[in-house]
Amino acid sequence: MLNKFLFKYIDNSSLIVFRIIFGFLCFAESVGAIFTGWITKTLVEPKFTFTFIGFEWLQPLPGNWMYVYYAVMGIFGLLIMVGYKYRFSAFMFFIMWCGVYFMQKSSYNNHYYLLVLLSGIMVILPAHKYASLDVKQNPKLKSIAMPAWCKWIFVIQLFILYTYASKAKLYPDWLDLSVPTSLMEAKINYPIIGGLLQNGFMPYLVGYGGILFDGLIIPMLLFKPTRKYAFFASIFFHLFNSFVFQVGVFPYLSLAFCLFFFNPETVRNIFLKGKELYTKAEIIVPNYKPILIGLGSVYFAIQIVLPLRHHFIPDDVLWTEEGHRLSWRMMLRSKSGYTNFKVVNTATNKTTPINLTQYLTKKQIRSVNYKPDFMWQFAQYLKKEYKKKGEDVQVFVSAQVSVNGKPHQHLINEKVDLANIKWNVFKHNDWILPSK
Repeated sequence: MLNKFLFKYIDNSSLIVFRIIFGFLCFAESVGAIFTGWITKTLVEPKFTFTFIGFEWLQPLPGNWMYVYYAVMGIFGLLIMVGYKYRFSAFMFFIMWCGVYFMQKSSYNNHYYLLVLLSGIMVILPAHKYASLDVKQNPKLKSIAMPAWCKWIFVIQLFILYTYASKAKLYPDWLDLSVPTSLMEAKINYPIIGGLLQNGFMPYLVGYGGILFDGLIIPMLLFKPTRKYAFFASIFFHLFNSFVFQVGVFPYLSLAFCLFFFNPETVRNIFLKGKELYTKAEIIVPNYKPILIGLGSVYFAIQIVLPLRHHFIPDDVLWTEEGHRLSWRMMLRSKSGYTNFKVVNTATNKTTPINLTQYLTKKQIRSVNYKPDFMWQFAQYLKKEYKKKGEDVQVFVSAQVSVNGKPHQHLINEKVDLANIKWNVFKHNDWILPSK
């Protein structure tokens, strides 16, 4: 049964077309970051970059080299699209994308994380076996079929993603529509559609429509009688997200996933009319079966466990932010806050208030004002800066934070020196005060 599920050969039209779209979107994401000014604001202008904790050694290239970095990454995206030196191109894009992903988190987005996972998955898939320059150079590579696991790896990943995205919305501030309402009110100045988004029906569409879509879309795409309806719902849902929330290539990538749910003949007739259709349904068990099952089991176990980790950390993840990332918690809350940093010289006891604008960009300050890990990292940075001047210092922080428009509360213990304590990766940092 397992062999049939994983190693029965099926037509590979969906994977071939997905490779072409995926490569183009990788190119668009890379080049778009250059021309929209994202690189300038996120990686070039800041004096200090908030990396993922543990990746402090991974810093932006100096000067204008990050533009070159993204341009090269875009070229690898194009090479994936046309299928030239596919394995190498896919691997290099994966490595380079992981670099920029862990290099900064001021602009954290779930679709950046998804692109890390997908670019890694694409390295191992035989996505270059048809309609590629690799096949043109070496016709022996040509194949019209692939093992079924190449399809199911996407389906299972998407099921995990959407299930957790739906589950995360099942909390009071979302269910009473206060968060969806706030999201729509923030778009009132959008040209043309800003007024429409203020319609009283929109919070219901965003709130309950989001829960239903995320929770049902994969089962409905798998079930043939509902597949077409689910596809049209996907088009509306993802284009709405693209226009209203401007989340990069994620909506279009999500639409491309629909290729794996439709009949291969349909995909071939639309996109690859000259391609022969594979119909043999052979079961060929490869030598790599134990490795695939072993690594696949570990990978999906991690994907299932990671979004649950906040349940094992005291207090609400909306308040502490501990366990928020890598968990498919998308556009779930609005937070605001303000902080005061002060540096105390341990030798002279002199206290120096810190003006955040002298060190950080506006975007970084927004994160520092309500995210405890950003506060801790900035305290570490200040300690190093004063160390260069020959001063040994302590750093204390006062922070007031509001979640979803509720009254501001003290977030952290003002008496704790954040510059001289360690960050707990796997458990609660007890200097984060409990929410009331």
